[in-house]
Amino acid sequence: MSILPVWFVVFERFQLLDVSGPLQVFATANDELRLADRAPVYRTRVLAAQAGPVASSSGLAVQAEAWPARVRHAEAGTSTVVAPGGPAAWNPSTQVGGGGTEAAEAWLRRHGARFDRVASVCTGAFVLGRAGLLDGCRAATHWGACDALSTAFPRIEVQRDAIYFRDGRRWTSAGVTAGIDMALGMVEADLGRAIAIGVAKKLVVFYKRPGGQSQFSSALLAQEAEDPRIESLHGWIDEHLHETLDVARLADRMAMAPRTFARFYLQRTGVTPAHAVERMRLDRATRLLESSGATIKAVAQRCGFGSEEIMRRAFQRRFGVPPLDYRARFR
Repeated sequence: MSILPVWFVVFERFQLLDVSGPLQVFATANDELRLADRAPVYRTRVLAAQAGPVASSSGLAVQAEAWPARVRHAEAGTSTVVAPGGPAAWNPSTQVGGGGTEAAEAWLRRHGARFDRVASVCTGAFVLGRAGLLDGCRAATHWGACDALSTAFPRIEVQRDAIYFRDGRRWTSAGVTAGIDMALGMVEADLGRAIAIGVAKKLVVFYKRPGGQSQFSSALLAQEAEDPRIESLHGWIDEHLHETLDVARLADRMAMAPRTFARFYLQRTGVTPAHAVERMRLDRATRLLESSGATIKAVAQRCGFGSEEIMRRAFQRRFGVPPLDYRARFR
């Protein structure tokens, strides 16, 4: 099999694990090939605008080579280029790039179309977006940046719950460690399932992680409302999750008519009251499943689901796995 170059394009304040995680996957894949008496195929490089140390957001620097001014089509034809995320890629306080990625974006804009695979990890999707490499594509990013990515790049169809997503030759992943999942997917596509499973075992990670990234986000975090009335209501709901919490009762708590309250809540939070209550119950249920030995029936009752079956359906909708499987994997 021919050599498969994998190039990581870095910049000041990139996120270290976005590079080191996938890089280790490809290195371990080479190890697995050697154990099977096969020649290694991945040749990894870390590239930057200038050769030398490049500081990550954690302060640890990596030694980079200078990226080539010209990329031969023959070389890029079997190559993968990866853009990491980090505070330089997207700054949540300003909703824009944190600065310092311009040179990387210009280089990717100039050469990206020549590569067999173009990928991003976490908020590296913003780097590819500004380089024009995700226009008209479906793409994933960190769950906390999905709204910002969709707003900044309307031509990108954001896959909000994907751990990673492949759209043709473009691969994008959710936050940070999801880059490992994406790299395993690439190894499977290149070398087959057996090698990918061997790598996952060596790294002690899931071969295919269950569920979507919503299982790692806190309830209602993406719909936080800067309204003290909503904040107070959420606190009250949290104390009464085991009780009936229909619109009429919540409206009464807010001293509003039910229809008025339903409109008010949707405007302030972006979700319906019923959806919000379910998410808060799921958030409570996951904590109980992770940290206690309570039965599934007891968890359902304590969280106000009414029955195990109702809770099971809610888990399937949000996480893609039933409560028992969730507990087995995350306790």
